[in-house]
Amino acid sequence: MQDPETANSGPRSPTPGGSNALSAEPSAYLRQHAGNPVHWQPFGDAAFAAAAIRDVPVFLSIGYAACHWCHVMAHESFEDQDTADYLNAHFVAVKVDREERPDVDAVYMAATQAISGEGGWPMSVFLLPDGRAFHAGTYFPPRPMPGRPSFRQVLEAVSEAWTERRGAVEANAATLARGIAASQPASAVRLDGPPEPLDAALLGEAVGALSRSEDQSHGGFGGAPKFPPSAVLEFLIRHAAAPGDRVPSAAADLDTAGPDAVGADTAAAARDMAGRALAAMSRSALFDQLDGGFARYSVTRDWSVPHFEKMLYDNAQLLRVYVHWVRLGGTPEYPAAEAAAVAGHTADWLLTRLGLPPATAAAPGGGAVQAVALASSLDADTVVDGVHAEGASYLWTAAQLQELLGTADGAAVAALMNVRTPGSVTADGSPLHPGREIAGDDAVLWQRARPVLAQARSGRPQPGRDDKVVAGWNGLAVAALADAGAVLARPELVAAAERIAAYLERVHWQPPGDGPGRLIRVSHGGMARGIGGLLEDYAFCAEGLFALYGVTGHTRWYNLAAAMLDAACVRFAADGGLKDAAGESAQVTAAQGGRDGLDLFDNAAPSGAAALAGALLTHSALSGSPEHRTLAANILSLLPPLAVRAPRVAGWLLATAQAALAGPVEAAVAGPDTPGRAALHRALLLSPSPGLVVAVQDDGAARPVPLLRGRGAGPDGAPQVFLCRGMVCDRPTGSVEGVRERLATMAR
Repeated sequence: MQDPETANSGPRSPTPGGSNALSAEPSAYLRQHAGNPVHWQPFGDAAFAAAAIRDVPVFLSIGYAACHWCHVMAHESFEDQDTADYLNAHFVAVKVDREERPDVDAVYMAATQAISGEGGWPMSVFLLPDGRAFHAGTYFPPRPMPGRPSFRQVLEAVSEAWTERRGAVEANAATLARGIAASQPASAVRLDGPPEPLDAALLGEAVGALSRSEDQSHGGFGGAPKFPPSAVLEFLIRHAAAPGDRVPSAAADLDTAGPDAVGADTAAAARDMAGRALAAMSRSALFDQLDGGFARYSVTRDWSVPHFEKMLYDNAQLLRVYVHWVRLGGTPEYPAAEAAAVAGHTADWLLTRLGLPPATAAAPGGGAVQAVALASSLDADTVVDGVHAEGASYLWTAAQLQELLGTADGAAVAALMNVRTPGSVTADGSPLHPGREIAGDDAVLWQRARPVLAQARSGRPQPGRDDKVVAGWNGLAVAALADAGAVLARPELVAAAERIAAYLERVHWQPPGDGPGRLIRVSHGGMARGIGGLLEDYAFCAEGLFALYGVTGHTRWYNLAAAMLDAACVRFAADGGLKDAAGESAQVTAAQGGRDGLDLFDNAAPSGAAALAGALLTHSALSGSPEHRTLAANILSLLPPLAVRAPRVAGWLLATAQAALAGPVEAAVAGPDTPGRAALHRALLLSPSPGLVVAVQDDGAARPVPLLRGRGAGPDGAPQVFLCRGMVCDRPTGSVEGVRERLATMAR
């Protein structure tokens, strides 16, 4: 999100003894606050040292650029001179972009939830000068509200406690840090012993547990606010594609199971649940019916009122999930063709709206510049006449539709898209929300109206964009674009994935020297800056690069993914355990009782540990490495207590477990690069078989991928496919039909 314009607040006189230090920061979110009268400091040793010298607590404010309520609190409190003067006099104020520092965000979110019982952004945390938290909350208003004190009241109460009851404050901080340490599962992840075997029945039970929390009326899980369950949907699609894993679900026999309890055919139940959610989201206001792309979440159960920020990590995951639904074949209720259109629009939105060009302003010859990386987000707010208005770009009235489309078409589109008076978001405005499939005469009407409305909307003020490039999120996009290009037969999407992968290699990756390579998490303007990548960055990038290799057959991407995995294992899997971060800040370590944290739960993006397990599993299939297979299995051994108790936050662990139980199936495409080989390769890429890993002969590679070694063309010189498990292969086949039959046999 964009911060309120500094022009609205006017110039500020710095309080003696300090100044705002954010103007030179690369983060767009931090720079948004550079004009505040608050003497913000970036997170780092210098700020905490200043607090120790002054003997004052640290006020830590965490948010991100697309956050609506971050804007609100900034305008109400951080731009207010009196509030800023008090804050500057009694605290050292520190600003954090949660997208740059998810390690900081994670530990203080745990503290905030423990203290206040709620979490969210902006996050407001009070710390000792060593980084341990002692009080926290989220948004505080400028004046008291029922059940919520004003921000000034909170500041005064914390300052008074710091001065008058220091011992109690420090004791509370110590207790909280110990509690956070005790909640960390890092010691439970043992990577140096024999793994527990996976039980296929467990995945069927997870499907049963998910069915009991499904909102069958509106799709998805739980009530409002409702988020797209991307990782869970990936698991359900993989489970639906694995008929060999149909097992009785113990959950179906529980008294808590409703009339639609899941029985033995958990694959069919998984397919139906996934289809209902995918259909509901894409036919709702969560999906931008004009421009493509999905909003962050809906504030209503029926997906009709989105929170309008659009994030790269959501859209990369959802693009891949919709493509995998197409590959699965869809259902009569949600056809593959409809999902393919949604996927195509989302891919176009990613590249058009989040695509960042190279440093030069124009391509040779004056043509369009092609994206080389993807920005982080579009703002929830649009600035209209100097005022932040949430979702203003996306809202319509019936009168506006009639003015643009004519009376008849305008009224028909208003009815089709649920644009009524009063509006669903503001008194007048509503987002476009069909709520059902657009077919028949409605499809003809919409085909006529859509370009007119898109053109009109493009002339409105547009939401701001955060141009920060996050390595891991771009890795998710590489996987999604590669899969989309292959399944939708759009080679330009594969080319875009290769450009992004090349950017990650060139800008974010520091190749191995005396030690392992190093991945930098964030870049701005084509320059990497800041902390090293977290576990999720290495894992998401490796996952994306392996997917890109499977589609292109370019060994370069396999080698880069393998190097990143090796570096991740050294950096995050030392001493037989696993951690999300590598001790980037002493304050973060202190805040969690001196321990390194690990979060097994999916959040907006998959758990870093779960993603690492998936990348390790793929690498073991391509390389034959038993060490990587064992590492993956040890991470997956943490799944049993989560599969039934908390499957909604363990979707990527479940999806990876499904791939592991499928073999995984290793496919080596060998022989000359001919149309016949392309047909064999495409048959594999269109297979929904869970855990299928594809290697393609690269004649330009100095060393082939291990799965391809010793495997070549048939006796007649024609290309052929070897299907294997554990590097042990069946006899090869040179026909597309043979590939399909073998895959079906291996699935059983």
